[in-house]
Amino acid sequence: MKLPARLATIGWQAAYRLAATLALALILGLLTGHMALSFALVLAAYAFIQNWNLIRLERWLRFRSVQPPPDISGPWGDVVAIVHRIYLRKQYHRSRVTELLREFRRLTTAMPEGAVLLGPENEILWFNARAGDWLGLRRKRDFGMRIENLVRHPSFIDYLHTGVPERGVVVHDAGQGGGRWFFFHIVRSDNGLRQLLIVRDVSREQQLEAMRKDFVANASHELRSPLTVISGYLDGLADDDKLDPAWREPVLEMRRQAERMNMIINELLELSKLESSETTSDDRPVDVGALLAAAQKEALQLEQRPERVHLKIETDACLLGSESELHSIVSNLLSNAVKYTPAHGEIELRWWLDDRGAHLSVRDTGIGIAPEHIPRLTERFYRVDAGRARDRGGAGLGLAIVKHAVQRHDGTLRIESKEGAGSTFTCDFPPHRIVPRKQQATGG
Repeated sequence: MKLPARLATIGWQAAYRLAATLALALILGLLTGHMALSFALVLAAYAFIQNWNLIRLERWLRFRSVQPPPDISGPWGDVVAIVHRIYLRKQYHRSRVTELLREFRRLTTAMPEGAVLLGPENEILWFNARAGDWLGLRRKRDFGMRIENLVRHPSFIDYLHTGVPERGVVVHDAGQGGGRWFFFHIVRSDNGLRQLLIVRDVSREQQLEAMRKDFVANASHELRSPLTVISGYLDGLADDDKLDPAWREPVLEMRRQAERMNMIINELLELSKLESSETTSDDRPVDVGALLAAAQKEALQLEQRPERVHLKIETDACLLGSESELHSIVSNLLSNAVKYTPAHGEIELRWWLDDRGAHLSVRDTGIGIAPEHIPRLTERFYRVDAGRARDRGGAGLGLAIVKHAVQRHDGTLRIESKEGAGSTFTCDFPPHRIVPRKQQATGG
């Protein structure tokens, strides 16, 4: 029987007992002729019994952990049974929760990652042993302390407060790491009252990444000198009128491939330079509208290009950054659009501002990109169709260069595309990078 129905039954039983008691008092009053005295005595006895049962119930509730439930009949016995059942159920759930908590602590101790439980104000509520070792946390000293007071890296603090980037943030030499790299990722509860900070040691991955970057940069530098010599000889052979006609076409093809290889090396060196630091070092106001206008003129001078290349400059504001890197962004995005847009198509270059910051976009009506390829477009040497890209002279490095250049300007690259309907590449820059034209003129 459910609890509400059981309580209703107990209520009716108590009412029946009270009615029977009153009937007994009435009968005794009629037999003795002392109605008031009979009611007083019977009700006093009834009250004494109820009070005695209440005292027994209260004593058992106080010492129920060591005393068995009292043997009481009637409604009081039903109340005792219900309370005892609820108590046993609570004991079961408490033991289960305690066991789950112990198992959770054992699992978090064995985790290869660190875990820190944070409150709504980023105060430390709990952490496992690995997080304590990596971040230099002490249980008695640091419980209740705000995590940003103990892990003071600017990138981590920005990520903690904004949650951007959503994938997490990599921090060098956090806490007591001493030359190590840690990856932080926050998982927030729906109500925002609890946050779980996951910490992972990515030192080996960072070392391998650094080795890869060094290898690419060094190999590119070493390849440039012999390639220059080879290109020089091929240019000489191609321009030699005495060259056997049978060799002229192979020499021209070798020269084209040498030029392509030289372009790849230059792009690799540029990418290595962009990856060498997270932010630009020579920030100055750059007229993005003028960059786009110059890029439009260059595109219109190409023999193989779409019919229409539009320019939409909706603001005269400048962007604080590196002019060479911003030129590289525009050049690579436009070059990519020209390669994959047919002659009857169109390209639009746009520069505008809104509440979220500054935006630069290149939209085309080209062949478009399938959804499964979009997440990997900015990877080095990744090409949707390797054969078609190679025919157009692409090496798969342009969008990787764009992504790193945009990130160095605290921005993000968004890609929207649909097969057969074209693509839009948008660079979003934060408001603090915007330099109004009036402010630039005043500063000058």
